[in-house]
Amino acid sequence: MGVSIFSSLKIPMFLLSLINFGIFELALAGTTKHYHFDIRYQNVTRLCHTKSMVTVNGQFPGPRIVAREGDRLLIKVVNNVQNNISIHWHGIRQLRSGWADGPAYVTQCPIQTGQSYVYNYTIKGQRGTLFWHAHISWLRSTVYGPLIILPKKNVQYPFAKPHKEVPIIFGEWFNADTEAVIAQALQTGGGPNVSDAYTINGLPGPLYNCSKKDTFKLKVKPGKTYLLRLINAALNDELFFSIANHTLTVVEADAIYVKPFVTNTILIAPGQTTNVLLKTKPHYPNATFLMTARPYATGLGTFDNTTVAGILEYEIPSNTHHSAASLETLPLFKPVLPALNDTSFATKFTNKLRSLASAQFPANVPQKIDRHFFFTVGLGTNPCKSNQTCQGPNGTMFAASINNVSFTTPTTALLQSHFFGQSNGVYAPYFPTSPLHPFNYTGTPPNNTMVSNGTKVVVLPFNTSVELVMQDTSILGAESHPLHLHGFNFFVVGQGFGNFDKNKDPKKFNLVDPVERNTVGVPSGGWVAIRFQADNPGAWFMHCHLEVHTSWGLKMAWIVLDGKLPNQKLLPPPADLPKC
Repeated sequence: MGVSIFSSLKIPMFLLSLINFGIFELALAGTTKHYHFDIRYQNVTRLCHTKSMVTVNGQFPGPRIVAREGDRLLIKVVNNVQNNISIHWHGIRQLRSGWADGPAYVTQCPIQTGQSYVYNYTIKGQRGTLFWHAHISWLRSTVYGPLIILPKKNVQYPFAKPHKEVPIIFGEWFNADTEAVIAQALQTGGGPNVSDAYTINGLPGPLYNCSKKDTFKLKVKPGKTYLLRLINAALNDELFFSIANHTLTVVEADAIYVKPFVTNTILIAPGQTTNVLLKTKPHYPNATFLMTARPYATGLGTFDNTTVAGILEYEIPSNTHHSAASLETLPLFKPVLPALNDTSFATKFTNKLRSLASAQFPANVPQKIDRHFFFTVGLGTNPCKSNQTCQGPNGTMFAASINNVSFTTPTTALLQSHFFGQSNGVYAPYFPTSPLHPFNYTGTPPNNTMVSNGTKVVVLPFNTSVELVMQDTSILGAESHPLHLHGFNFFVVGQGFGNFDKNKDPKKFNLVDPVERNTVGVPSGGWVAIRFQADNPGAWFMHCHLEVHTSWGLKMAWIVLDGKLPNQKLLPPPADLPKC
């Protein structure tokens, strides 16, 4: 089990002079919490299929981490499997603590078999629902769990306190070994096999073969309000989610409070989190209700078009004559989800998301921009290797790129090489700020679909204000891309369809209360504009959170240089930082 230990800081007076005051002050800001992650194999059965898979502490999903804003976390990860491993604390800003961010070969070398690493970071200025997951190859298919940050003590939510809080984490189940699935796809150049089921808290539910007993049940009382902490940890699919005959009030996205709005259905992309309030019916309804999720799919490739279901079950009042057996005969209501390709719903939903922009929770949108970037994101191809038959388009190999650069993962961690001034041969500091060869991005695709390959980064001075427009391309078919930026939150100031117009579209940007996120969907056949302040020194990964696209190279990195003041500089690496 992942058990947290609440410990107070007790330091004898004679030692105070030996401790750096800044570190001491930081420790006093909150509690230090300890977790132990044992990475090991575990036999798990779903869909009447048992397989040995990589887990944390033998759990699927993994243990829940709960902390408060201001707490320091010390999480010791011990690798007892044959695979290299690293863990990412998705959405944690990691202010000056980039060594704890986790993406393999970006901020650290992976933890090798028999080795361990202590992730050491403090949660500053954040509260809400995030999650943690493996960040190497496709291991996050089984290695993931909730990361819940409560407000500081005696600080209230900006909404009525719920009766109960329930994490609901969506995932994907593969009967096959996912490491074999992606290895085969990269070998043949084709698309990988899709998952066999979706899961809610690790359970596929009654709509799948042999899975009625493996169903997540949410038991509720009438007339109460529940906070559902929704997390999409699926590998490759954006999801619609709804509960039959109930509405949901959205109050948070990516651990940032939003202006509340009511909806029947949620859209949530991989890497995104959404907190909703569920108000139960005032009286026992004499019924049970399915809560279901299925994909929002925009690409041309195959996808898992199945539906995961859990059950919302009202507790039987003590003054009724219902028995457990009679629960089986209660009417069961099913929600109606949008069509699999309902981009209209997706657009309307995302447009409703707005920051609170209140005095307590301001929206500090950068108003003056130092650097403008325009990135194309989409699929392309690499040539087939000699003496090999490939299964990509026209005998090529699938690839993916940003500004036609398909990222080549280095063998030395970017942050390490940057910190020690040894970047030569590891990365090039000249990632293109815009496409080298402009074309009609959402029109008739060009004849040449080949991408370039390399390890290139953008280097930014400390505190640079950035505006980035990300444009989907139709080279191999338009498709939605959930892009995740490590180390920062950003404001989604605009989005639209077709090609971005630099003369007209910025005039419509929302610079007052745009939603603040860490993962945003680039619309299928469209664009999204974000702004952020580069106030966190280090090397920060940005990638598509559809794992297959990351595997194909839809990723890059930003390096933010140290500022002039001591509190604007990256802390030195810990002694136990893994070696490559």
